[in-house]
Amino acid sequence: MTTQATQDAATRPIPGTYWQWRGQSIYYVRAGEKKSGHPPLLLVHGFGASTDHWRKNIAQLSNDFEVWAIDLLGFGRSAKPDLQYGGDLWRDQLHDFITDVIGQPAVLAGNSLGGYSALCVAAQRPESAVGLVLLNSAGPFTDTKVPTQPNPLQKFIGDVSRSVLLQPWASFLLFQYVRQRSVIRNTLEKVYLDQSAITDQLVEEIYRPSCDVGAHKVFASVFKSPQGEKIDVLLKQLRCPLLLLWGEADPWMRSRERGAQFRQYYPQLTEHYLQAGHCPHDEVPEQVNAILRDWTLSITSDSPT
Repeated sequence: MTTQATQDAATRPIPGTYWQWRGQSIYYVRAGEKKSGHPPLLLVHGFGASTDHWRKNIAQLSNDFEVWAIDLLGFGRSAKPDLQYGGDLWRDQLHDFITDVIGQPAVLAGNSLGGYSALCVAAQRPESAVGLVLLNSAGPFTDTKVPTQPNPLQKFIGDVSRSVLLQPWASFLLFQYVRQRSVIRNTLEKVYLDQSAITDQLVEEIYRPSCDVGAHKVFASVFKSPQGEKIDVLLKQLRCPLLLLWGEADPWMRSRERGAQFRQYYPQLTEHYLQAGHCPHDEVPEQVNAILRDWTLSITSDSPT
């Protein structure tokens, strides 16, 4: 095979299958075999992404681990029912998947929204997690700053904007705009440091699920659902080893500030800052795969037998 052909094969998504959960079809991918002393890995995508976003990680990691990747309910090839989406729902989905399908506790690795969902599992369903890896993880901390009195005009505009976006017609129109391929590409260009990683394949993998029935209602739920449990509260409940991987060029997150907040509540964590944007696993997969592999093997060898 040529080098290009080899690269294409390495980034081609692995075919998956479906699991029925609460009457809904959930898509997942499995690669590799169980290895004695090596925990399974469960990879969880971010908002608008899917199992396809882990295509550069699954094949390499499956040399050392049984690797699973799953589409959260509402995303990818999974069903998109009209529900209230949030951390509790995805926590229960991931916990039940680990219990019913994987069959043993796993190391959960999640990017962005998937990181927050994985944290909810590890903190609130500890029997499912032997380790937790967060890649530019989303989620709110408790705001300890003294609130300032907002400008009345700014407050009015903000309140009107929120009330408008809560209207089905408004969220539908916004969804139709943001799901255009050109807008997807433009958004990726803002959050990826390595622009060469933004391929037609990547854009298509994000665009395709947006055409599914119910996709616009999942998008609208972002504006309707209340915020989930605060990260600091979850970290106080966490008992398993924690690895943070930060794409330092992520414009959506102040990674150094957020890293310091995580350390404040969980000082025993391990962290790495990488030259990447919001999705380091897709931009610098070799680095992420190596760090994830070595860290997972180290926490396994440190565990009591």
